[in-house]
Amino acid sequence: MSKSWRSKSITIFLVLFSVSILLFAFTFVNSTPYTGQSIAETYNLTVGQSVFNGDSIVGENETIQLPLLSNLGFIGHQLLAFDLQGILMSVSTGVVPFDFTTVSSEGIDSYGKAVGIDGPGYLTFEGDKLAVKGPDNYVWGYSAPSKVLTKTSSGVNLVEDGKLIKSIPANEIKNLNFSSEYFNNDTIVSWYNYDAQEGDNFTIDKGMVGFSDGRNNINASDVPRIFGQDVVDYAAEYPTGSPILLYSGNYTEQQGGQGSTTFDSHPEYGDSIREINANQFVEAWNGTVIPPNSTSSGKDYVYFESASDASAPGGSAAHGVCPPARALRDAALAEGFEMPVGLTSDESAVLFGYNPASGVTVTNNHTYPVKILMWTEGEGVGMGIYCQIVRYIPEK
Repeated sequence: MSKSWRSKSITIFLVLFSVSILLFAFTFVNSTPYTGQSIAETYNLTVGQSVFNGDSIVGENETIQLPLLSNLGFIGHQLLAFDLQGILMSVSTGVVPFDFTTVSSEGIDSYGKAVGIDGPGYLTFEGDKLAVKGPDNYVWGYSAPSKVLTKTSSGVNLVEDGKLIKSIPANEIKNLNFSSEYFNNDTIVSWYNYDAQEGDNFTIDKGMVGFSDGRNNINASDVPRIFGQDVVDYAAEYPTGSPILLYSGNYTEQQGGQGSTTFDSHPEYGDSIREINANQFVEAWNGTVIPPNSTSSGKDYVYFESASDASAPGGSAAHGVCPPARALRDAALAEGFEMPVGLTSDESAVLFGYNPASGVTVTNNHTYPVKILMWTEGEGVGMGIYCQIVRYIPEK
């Protein structure tokens, strides 16, 4: 054994021996009963926050430091981890990192990092102890406005997470730099001039609220980090307030209810316009995922052409949507769902007054999610229109 290694070994032994003596001498110094609740309140831990494996529950690069002499027992987790640098630091500085295993039940290591979880977990209480729980097999929430433009008497207010950022005069709205795949400044100007009443909101970004597992709401900037850009893109397609399947574990896809119909001819309403509307209906509903015991509409930002109809309110209607609506209705009923809101059992399946995309809703009464698939085969009169419900059956 070299002299340098022998010297290091003696130093390590002496440090450990000294620590052992100190632990024995001060075993009864600290009588403060720590609990998960007291630690969370004292150090402002964000219970309900979403965390991944390796994340600290006390924030980025943060620890809770306590006086060494009154918390000598906490040096034990440094000994168990053979954290010599940490031990020397504690002895030299007189402070020791809090041992979270004393107030946690699962999912948190002694240094306050999330461990043993797969996917986006969350910090919670389990009795009087802290715990990091992994995500349920399915996690869902609801989209909510995070950044909005609110129409005022003189322009719009830019509001983010409930806070007024700035007021924008009407003549400057055209210069706003907000856009997505579904809207741009022209859309916003049109909304302001023709659609909005004072107090109405135009949603720019969406966060997530009302989680199925009770975790905290998430603002728009954190959604892609925690649940991925796909969730952001999906939420953008659907009306604000729609249920969104945010995470899914292991599941098997199983075919459920089916429906089909044929695009028929009604030349009095213009079959070319009707075909456009039929395809728009299919586009609006294809790919819609409905979480358990939730209700969803089709996509937003899907537009339909109007055809003259003296019997319709206002003298026009989006004819052509009834054939695909019949396919959707039949698949939903075959799956054991109730009649979708906005549809009827008649040949004219869509009720007047309901937008066929964002106004019609389907309720999933299962304990697992379902996905609605819609597609067409062929074109023009005689085009086949199909709907398939796909079940996401959880694997045991």
